[in-house]
Amino acid sequence: MALACGVSVANVYFPQALTPLVADAFGITSDAAAGVVTLTQLGYAAGIFLLVPLGDRLPRRPLVTALLALTGLALLAAGLAPSTGALVTAGAVVGVATVVPQLLLPMAAGLVAPERRGSVIGTLQGGLIGGILLARTFGGVLGEHLGWRAPYLVAAALTGLLALVLGLALPAVPPATRDRYPTLLADTLRLLRDEPALRRSALYQATLFAGFSAAWTALALLLTGPHYRMDAQAVGVLALIGAASMLGAPAAGRLVDRDGPDRVSTWCMAAVLAAAAVLALGTAGGALGLAALAAGLLLLDVAVQCSQVANQARIFALRPQARSRLNTAYMTCSFLGGSAGSWLGVRAHALLGWPGVCGLVGLAAGCALTVHLVRTSVTVTPAIKEAVR
Repeated sequence: MALACGVSVANVYFPQALTPLVADAFGITSDAAAGVVTLTQLGYAAGIFLLVPLGDRLPRRPLVTALLALTGLALLAAGLAPSTGALVTAGAVVGVATVVPQLLLPMAAGLVAPERRGSVIGTLQGGLIGGILLARTFGGVLGEHLGWRAPYLVAAALTGLLALVLGLALPAVPPATRDRYPTLLADTLRLLRDEPALRRSALYQATLFAGFSAAWTALALLLTGPHYRMDAQAVGVLALIGAASMLGAPAAGRLVDRDGPDRVSTWCMAAVLAAAAVLALGTAGGALGLAALAAGLLLLDVAVQCSQVANQARIFALRPQARSRLNTAYMTCSFLGGSAGSWLGVRAHALLGWPGVCGLVGLAAGCALTVHLVRTSVTVTPAIKEAVR
């Protein structure tokens, strides 16, 4: 299941490395070629909201298998596309259908005892992170040597094989509800209204992911600016340090099982605050500045990914019969936060430079930590008073 998470999410990210090759092949601008990536990611966001709730309504094994098969066919169509229009259309279908990780996470949470839930979520999250990290390398290397179509065709074969394997290996899990599809979509919003722990988790991840997105979006502007005067490839090299997140996520899952998600959330928010302070040293330039950027980004990556594990462990414990809808609400809020963070990061850099971006990261983490400490103190104090009595 962790491997499936990695392979599936990679289908959303590897086209980013193919933009120049697609532009050259079809004789279009890089901006026009980037439309393939944009629509694939927009399709992924739409698929989370529209398809993930079906995980509570339909048997997950055939649903996962069907979506993987559809993704494989769409990747094949993209690899054989005769025009940019066909490529963009196939890319959008890939994005919509490749929401398998967001179906497998709640499924895995329901297959294990509560005391192992955090560890299992961390393992799948590690696979997800690995897919994101290796996707651009996969697309870039294969595309450079065999042409832009090769990554799509290889990904189609891998995804089709994965559909066959999971169709045989996944356990049969009966649907959790018989509600109609419009009711499932409406329930996603109702759960946000009725479940304070879901709102809390969504707020935590939306704010931390906003800071994460702001930092990574503005990083290219810093490295290519007067402080460093590097090319855009330097961003890709620094991105490799996020590989440590693959190890951090399973470790965070074990900590969640031992200490509970609230304590892990506190550590993650504090770590993002510390990361903002370390990243601010990146304006020093030279070796010192690069070392500060590497250390700060590593801390930021690990903290945000571990926060994801803690938050999902918290929400999956709420309503077993609605785990897919809970994940839909949570991930939608997280993506909205990340989009807002990217937008704000660019503007913060334009107005205040890199220190402004670091201030934005610290402000996002500080707001989340304040809400978290207030909320947990309100919860704990009555219990303490009752124990004293």
